[in-house]
Order: sequence, then C-alpha cells, then structure tokens
Amino acid sequence: MGKLDKLYAVIPVWAQNTSVSLYGYYWRWLRFGAGYQDCVREYTERERFRPDQWQAWQQERTASLLRIAAERVPYYRDTWNSQQKEAARRGILSELPLLSKDPLRADPNAFARQENREGRILKFHTSGSTGTPITTLWTIPELRNSMALREARSARWAGVSFSMPRATFSGRMVEPNPESSGPFHRFNSAEKQVYFSAFHLRKETAPLYVEALSRHDIQWLTGYAVSYYLLARFILESHISVPPLKALITTSEKVTQEMRVVMEQAYGCRVFEEYSTVENAVFASECEQGRLHVSPDACVLEILRPDGAPCDPGEVGEVVATCLFRTYQPLIRYRLGDMAVWDPEPCPCGRAMPVIKEVVGRIEDVVIGPDGRQMVRFHGIFVDQPHVREGQIVQERLNHFRVRVVPTNGFGPADRIEIVQRMKQRLGPAVEIEVEVVESIPRTPSGKFRAVICQIPPEERPQ
Repeated sequence: MGKLDKLYAVIPVWAQNTSVSLYGYYWRWLRFGAGYQDCVREYTERERFRPDQWQAWQQERTASLLRIAAERVPYYRDTWNSQQKEAARRGILSELPLLSKDPLRADPNAFARQENREGRILKFHTSGSTGTPITTLWTIPELRNSMALREARSARWAGVSFSMPRATFSGRMVEPNPESSGPFHRFNSAEKQVYFSAFHLRKETAPLYVEALSRHDIQWLTGYAVSYYLLARFILESHISVPPLKALITTSEKVTQEMRVVMEQAYGCRVFEEYSTVENAVFASECEQGRLHVSPDACVLEILRPDGAPCDPGEVGEVVATCLFRTYQPLIRYRLGDMAVWDPEPCPCGRAMPVIKEVVGRIEDVVIGPDGRQMVRFHGIFVDQPHVREGQIVQERLNHFRVRVVPTNGFGPADRIEIVQRMKQRLGPAVEIEVEVVESIPRTPSGKFRAVICQIPPEERPQ
C-alpha cells in the first residue's frame, strides 16, 4: 500500500468520506471538464449514421491512426516490416499482425507516440481481467472522450446520466478493515456517488448496502456485475425493500440470463450490460431493445477464426480490437483474450451499429470468506506489483488460499509479504496464504488463464 492508502486506512469514517469527496472534485474536473460535453454531442449525433457513413468515418480514422503508428510509435515502427508499414500507410488493417498483451505489459511506453502536444499524461495501473498487470497511458482529452462515450451510448441509452446520483461497485478498497461492522460504503459528494465495498458482501451486511441507497437518494447503479448479483440474491433472500432505481449498468463480467432475472427482481429496474476492457480497446453497450452494440467510432472490432479469417455471424471467434479514440498509446489489432459471436439479425432500434450476440467466458469464480462473505475481482491484489508478471488466486479451503505468481527480476521477500498483507486485508487475519512462485500459469483452451479459482464445492459453501 502507498502512503495515502495507509493514511486512509487509519482515519475515521467521516474523514474517509471527506477525502473521497475532495478527490472526487479533482476526478470530476479530470473526467467531465472542457471538451466533455462536445464529445457527448458528437457521439449522440453519430448514433444515427447510415452504414455507408459509418464505413467512411471509420476508414478515415483508421487510416490516420495507422499512419501515426507506423511513423511515430516506437513499437510499431520497430517491429512492423516494410510491407506492413506500407499497408499501414495505405490504411489496410487486415494486413497488419495481431498484438498480444505481452509487449504492452513489458513496455507500455513503447506504444506511446514520441511527441505529446496534449499536455499531461495519465498513467493507470490495472491487473486486467486475466490477472496480468497492464499499464495504460492516457491524455486528459482521451479520458473525457471515454466518459462522453459512456454517457452518450451507455447511461443515456439506459435512461440515466452521470450527472445523477449513482452507486458503484469497483475494485477500490473502500473499507480497509476486513472485520468491519460497517458502514461498507463511502460517499463522494462531488458527484453524489456511493462507492460500495466489493469485499464485505454477505447476507448479514446486505441491509447496510441498501440503506446507503436510500440515504443518498441513489437513482442508478453501475459496476461489477457479479457483486450486484450477489447483493441481489441477499436482498431477495432477506426480503429487503429497495428504494426506486432507474437502471443498473453492469461492467467487468458477463451477465447470464439467471443473473439478469435475479437483479431485475431485486432492484426493480432494467439491467443493461456494458462490454469494455481496462485498456478501453473496445466498447459495446446495450440499447433499449436489449442488444449489445459495438460503437464503430470507438473501435474497429474483429471476430476471427484461428487462421485469422473473419468469422461469419453466429460463429464463435477471438475478439481483436483496434481502438480509435486513444491515439497517444494506440492499440492496433489487440487480442483481448475474449471469445464472441456476431449477431446475424439487425437491431429493431434502428441503429446501424454492429451487434454482438454474446461475449463468451468472462464470468469469474467467487472467493468465499471464512465468515461467508462473497467477493469478486480479487485479482486486484496484483495492481501496482512491479515484480509480478502474472498472478492467480486459488481458494483450496475456506481459510486457505494459494497465490501463484510468475515473477519478474527483483521478486523477493518484500513482495511476498505485500501479497499476504493484501490478501489478509480483504479476508481477515485468520486466513492462511501460501505464495507459490511458478514458471507459468496454465491456460484455458481459449488462451486465457483463470485469475481466480474457487475449489470449494457448491454444497460446502456457506449459504
């Protein structure tokens, strides 16, 4: 933990709320400052483009991005051969090689344009959906652009807005004490936003989560799908009354039909699914007809067969994305590690934007705490761990966890101690943590490894 995190952990709750709000004012400026409203208007205007307009717009932006990459981005300039650079200058995306996450993870700065005329560069560290640490570099206009996209194509499609009070489940360490009796949220008054702890969910704590919705007049929900699903189950089991809500927009995990039914019953509102990545390489959102549209002005999305040929509609293939609005650190034909299927049917909403029928394989295992808490997105313990190349958490028993680590040079006792401390901070001091250094982590048939594995049989899990 950094110094600010350690300070946050020891100050009283009222001071934590104050610090969250002060930081919230900074983040509100950072994300919704100058240029944001212009981007929202532009995304809204393009929404009704005809197919030929989308094609022309996307081809122009793609060609410009590829020329920048071939001439000004060290990684592409140094690794593409002459034929590939010529294809880039001509704007031919299909003749360029696929990009795995390994080069980006190894040297994120190699993907940054050499010149920067857009001011300060923001650096975000995240473990990603597979537990693999990744660093992304953003300009402030790019961050505002990404928020404008979510406002125009996700929030407004669901009938809500980021200007309205909302609650969020994310990987933030909201309540640092794993044995806390509550509250399990902090309030960002700058944006009227409740941050929920994803690490204290159990049947006994559910009423405190719902009480926070009433206290702060929350109008919509967004964040981790599985966390909202777990809370919804507890709400229904305990017959807790939930205040009126307008929508739930889920992120990070795939929403199954069972999850959707449970959440809509518990929260009394529609569930809208959002598909994106930590690198913002792709963006798809659910319209009022319940179809998942890819935004062509955010990315060029390809679904490919193993031989690299495009999949037909209805055929499962690998998702490859070229991001169009992040041009400072461009990701071109970037392999997300997901599998998906194009929908062969046009959407009744009338938007001429591609539709994904299904994203395959993004549901994570849930970690069970010794006291019955159920937690997701647990691979966050690997964020800002410079000596961890890859990590996996395996729950072998209720109070015993194995953390598998593929190390980089420099991994040592201090890294082990930090991992154990982070695990115990989330689960409590009584759990046993075994850190195992390995050469590699087994992959699934799709090429991914599972970041979180719970080996406790369902019948032995606390109810």
